Amino acid sequence: MDIPATAAALKNGERRALARAITLVESCRADHRQQALELIDALGSDRQALRIGLSGTPGVGKSTFIETFGLFLTGQGLRVAVLAVDPSSARSGGSILGDKTRMEHLSRDPNAFIRPSPSQAQMGGVARRTREAVALCEAAGFDVVLIETVGVGQSETMVAEMCDIFTLLLAPAGGDELQGVKRGIMEIADLILVNKADGDLKPPATRTCADYAGALRLLRKRPQDPSDFPKAMTVSAYEGAGVEQAWNEMCALAEWRKENGHFAGRRAEQARYWFHEEVRLQLLERLSADAALSAQLAKAEAALSRGEITPASAAAQVLDGFMAG
Repeated sequence: MDIPATAAALKNGERRALARAITLVESCRADHRQQALELIDALGSDRQALRIGLSGTPGVGKSTFIETFGLFLTGQGLRVAVLAVDPSSARSGGSILGDKTRMEHLSRDPNAFIRPSPSQAQMGGVARRTREAVALCEAAGFDVVLIETVGVGQSETMVAEMCDIFTLLLAPAGGDELQGVKRGIMEIADLILVNKADGDLKPPATRTCADYAGALRLLRKRPQDPSDFPKAMTVSAYEGAGVEQAWNEMCALAEWRKENGHFAGRRAEQARYWFHEEVRLQLLERLSADAALSAQLAKAEAALSRGEITPASAAAQVLDGFMAG
């Protein structure tokens, strides 16, 4: 890949260049990884978008909401990028990557870009290189980047480390106040949207919203939030009801954080988090690539299989050998 030409094409907003660049950063090949780092360094960080993370259990209507929400944003003259993370099979390693087919109208919008990506067994609801894909979308001039997670439940919190606003979608009658005070994904949500508030489901959606609103008042307030956040609202992705109000709340929260110095500080914290995460992952890769250490790993695994050593002791021995080398 011609790095300077690709960087220039990206900054001009060329969609094909953006698609090729995301493919490059997601590649596991060592030569592609080096090119990806060169490309990201060449792009810089002078352009920034509002990063919105969207999570929720399967079937809550994430894709439908994103299409309705994305069309609303493009109707406001904004350019929207959607990064949808699809679960990878634990058996075959493959992914369906069908999110784009669910967003039929948004995928045809010239001001929208949709990119499905496999999770590749990465925990936390996002792929390993999703954050770098966000940076590429920002360099391409998109105003809003929507990050749709795999959708696995209360432990899906890693997306909060790469977005400015974390939105949790819930279905009507999905639980009571007790669900709202559980630690994990509820604790880090900035905005809870109870979807499918239409037709026969509107009354239970309203009750569910009230339950979660009550539960949120019991949580400890965060210093980076105004007094009325986090909050719960009802929306209907099918009818479009509540979408504009949700967007207004997101903008109000982002502006408040910018005015009070929390916005830039949070992004700095996220950069430190991903620095430590990358160090940890690269250490594991180097452990696997070193021939002597690979032999030691195989020896430790054999001892584990025979029950001669515990996993913690085996790991300590391998790491001691790595440090000594």
